[in-house]
Amino acid sequence: MRLSRFLFALSLFILSDSALAADWKPAPTPLMTKWGKQVTPETAWTEYPRPQLVRKDWLNLNGLWDYAITRKDAARPEKWDGQILVPFCPESALSGVGKTVSKDQLLWYRRTVEVPKDWKEKRVLLHFGAVDWESTVFVNGKDLGTHKGGFDPFSVDITDALKDGPNELVVRVWDPTDQGSQPRGKQVSKPGGIWYTPVTGIWQTVWLEPVNDPQRAPWIKSVRFTPDVDTGEVEILVEAEGAERDVSVKWTEARPDQKAAYHHGPVNKPFRVKLDSPKHWTPDAPHLYEVEVDVWNGGRALRDVDNVRTYFAMRKISAAKDDKGVMRLMLNNKPLFQVGPLDQGWWPDGLLTPPSDEAMAYDLKVLKQLGMNMLRKHIKVEPARLYYHCDKLGLLVWQDMPSGMGAGRNQFVQPDWKQDAEFTPEEKKQFRTELKAMIDHLRFFPCVVVWVPFNEGWGQHDTNDVLKWVKGYDRTRLVNGPSGWADRGYGDMKDMHNYPGPGMFPVMPDRVSVLGEFGGLGLPLKGHLWKDTDNWGYRTFKTTDELRQAYHQLMLRLHPLIGQGLSAAVYTQTTDVEVEVNGLMTYDREVIKLDPKETAAWHKSLFGPPPEYRELVPTSREKPQKWRYFTGTPGEGWEKPGFDPAKWEEADGGFGTKGTPGAVVRTEWKTPDIWLRRAFELTDLPKGDVLLRIHHDEDAEVYVNGVLAAKTSGFTSDYVEIPLTAGGRKALKAGQNVIAVHCHQTTGGQYIDVGLVEVVPGK
Repeated sequence: MRLSRFLFALSLFILSDSALAADWKPAPTPLMTKWGKQVTPETAWTEYPRPQLVRKDWLNLNGLWDYAITRKDAARPEKWDGQILVPFCPESALSGVGKTVSKDQLLWYRRTVEVPKDWKEKRVLLHFGAVDWESTVFVNGKDLGTHKGGFDPFSVDITDALKDGPNELVVRVWDPTDQGSQPRGKQVSKPGGIWYTPVTGIWQTVWLEPVNDPQRAPWIKSVRFTPDVDTGEVEILVEAEGAERDVSVKWTEARPDQKAAYHHGPVNKPFRVKLDSPKHWTPDAPHLYEVEVDVWNGGRALRDVDNVRTYFAMRKISAAKDDKGVMRLMLNNKPLFQVGPLDQGWWPDGLLTPPSDEAMAYDLKVLKQLGMNMLRKHIKVEPARLYYHCDKLGLLVWQDMPSGMGAGRNQFVQPDWKQDAEFTPEEKKQFRTELKAMIDHLRFFPCVVVWVPFNEGWGQHDTNDVLKWVKGYDRTRLVNGPSGWADRGYGDMKDMHNYPGPGMFPVMPDRVSVLGEFGGLGLPLKGHLWKDTDNWGYRTFKTTDELRQAYHQLMLRLHPLIGQGLSAAVYTQTTDVEVEVNGLMTYDREVIKLDPKETAAWHKSLFGPPPEYRELVPTSREKPQKWRYFTGTPGEGWEKPGFDPAKWEEADGGFGTKGTPGAVVRTEWKTPDIWLRRAFELTDLPKGDVLLRIHHDEDAEVYVNGVLAAKTSGFTSDYVEIPLTAGGRKALKAGQNVIAVHCHQTTGGQYIDVGLVEVVPGK
């Protein structure tokens, strides 16, 4: 009778749990990815979350939890508001909640878990990938501690609070978002522009793991490999508790004909191993050594051993002079130009949390498909598996520290300010704590090659002290000076932000010149927008062809800068994010806005010798050139070769108003519109690509022999090169040609000057 009642109760529990899962559905959202549409409580982030230290036994706690939102001063709730799908934050659609939690509220989580019986003699660790921001953990009513930090993993030993049967887990979270000074990245209470929806609470995987009781047997806490490419050695540090004997490390090339190589060394102390014919890790050949690590005491009985699987790579990042004496970024002692996107890692359905591991990896695969070799992880720390994917795919990572900017005081440093932001000693301490936690967490991954402690003066304080501390704490990687804006003269790199750009700082004797942000070319695509109106990019276009031409223009202008000493360029950005539409992909990842094959070819050319430009039609930048110009109504056919401009005036270019940035004004022009014409001779038809060299403020149309050759909008602050249209290029002929220009001005400074150049491949 008792057994039948138990089975009946169990069946009710299973049916109830299944019913709850069936009742779950995403909260309303403007946009959903194809991966988000596939998420269920049973499939939410089922992958092992810590690829750098893998054990076979673990218990995934992602899924449906009870949740409640209460006043900040409230006690633990007696009644719960409903269910939330972990690891998605309540503000996200995939949580099933869709509610914002304010600084005056607490977010509570609750679930029960039964620990497997074969963990009986083990210590049980409760792991959190990330919880934003202050979290307190309770097990069976016992307070097991509080963690502060929204982007770093933490663990709690819950063994002593456990009991037989179901155990109750409760997590209490408080997050001040932009009303506090804690590192938070781009989260704000009122999203808009470049600031996004806030994230509160658990947003990465929660899981249980059994480890040896150190009173009985050792357990491995961490493994770190430090490659030395110059000597062909790798330094190994295995940290373990309860260990008294040596550690055994085994790796193999993962080929059937290759024997495993065993190496022994002390535990909790670094030791070095010489590799036979080491294979270097590069973006083109991202070789990883797969490793097993054993630690044991006394005999070799299974119960005395702890075993983990991990990996390492042989790679070296450095800053050094090339054969011409120019400071460059070096990979394995060879100059490597780094090109990739500003990668923010936001999702319309999961916000900071990707809808799935597959979705997260998709972004990275697209970047490789586009011919990129790096990404700048922008003021966000991702789940560990992202860096694992970068290690496998061959993507270098510049890792930003999430910015902290509180309300009510000067914590935002403008580019020309001489003083850093004001932070209290407590705020500085918390920033350093979270910065160290980020480095400790990510220093394992070979793909991470640059630390970026500050972005654009956002919460920038004690700048050089922080940069020097990071440089001393991890000597195996480079440290970027503040990325953009208020540079303080320290750091391996000096980083320019230039929209749309590109641009660079002049070559320096002891620092590398990099372009930490540029581009930002926007294209809103209907049906793939977070918001149908009021979207923006640094420059916004209406068609894919316009975007393609503008991006190609950026690459053409970028290439010569590499020859001058530029070592890296970071394009804004991987995807659209909320109202920003300047992504290489739409926010839902449904559309890649550029043709991958064509774009990869443009990027590939950046790694070759920079081109030279041969002037076909000089501009007036260095020497004045005669033009016919008119500011009235020009008459029909003004752009065609047969048009007679006899009534037009003749003067030297360029045309504009004094003080217009970058302009070389030789003839004043103040009216809203100007029309220009000029004849030129070509002895032979150019064989290479022909570009328009132009400085325009604002909109301009350029014709070659009556055919539209280029159309631009907005303004530039310098001379730039842009491709001719296919028709404009075809219109060029040997003998006499005519170039005709119309420029329209609305406000501010104004200027127009143009010429033509032929691209001669570099040698």
